Amino acid sequence: MAPILIPKPSTAVPAAIFFSLFLTSLLAASDTVLSPEKLGIRRREKLSHLHFYFHDIVSGRDPTAVSVVPPPSNASRTLFGAVVMTDDPLTERPEIGSKLLGKAQGFYTGASQTEFGFLMVMNFAFVEGKYNGSYLSILGRNTVMSAVREMPVVGGGGLFRFARGYALAKTYAVNFSSGDAVVEYNVYVFHY
Repeated sequence: MAPILIPKPSTAVPAAIFFSLFLTSLLAASDTVLSPEKLGIRRREKLSHLHFYFHDIVSGRDPTAVSVVPPPSNASRTLFGAVVMTDDPLTERPEIGSKLLGKAQGFYTGASQTEFGFLMVMNFAFVEGKYNGSYLSILGRNTVMSAVREMPVVGGGGLFRFARGYALAKTYAVNFSSGDAVVEYNVYVFHY
């Protein structure tokens, strides 16, 4: 094996790039073909439809959504720059006391200066029924004043490993005084 040469400071960045490319080519050359069965993949994908209600509770003594970064004082009225962390209940019916199906864990952030447009980064973690212990990952744009919003399902875990699809969100109820909202979700997802 040849000795490792340490480049002079003026050539450190190009040398680091070259070394990174060299390592990448070595790793790519050692890739192995994986068996889908070993990964728990069945022969055919199936399409599932999930329906539930998302409760975003920002008020009261025990909120499930809390602001972790307030919008800057010079921000627009659209909450641009705000970051809200969530552990929101997902229920079978729109009433908060209905059967708990899971939690929406993640965050949303004000991403538009001209409308209420949020970047949603969420895991829908299920705690009931056949999907107990599984989750779906959502990453997308949510313009909350639109009648129906579509966000992509970008993955998941458990029974939703290799998941892909989309979620349709429709505001069921909102309290403009408290900021609390109930959102109906219809999620269509391909998974094994």
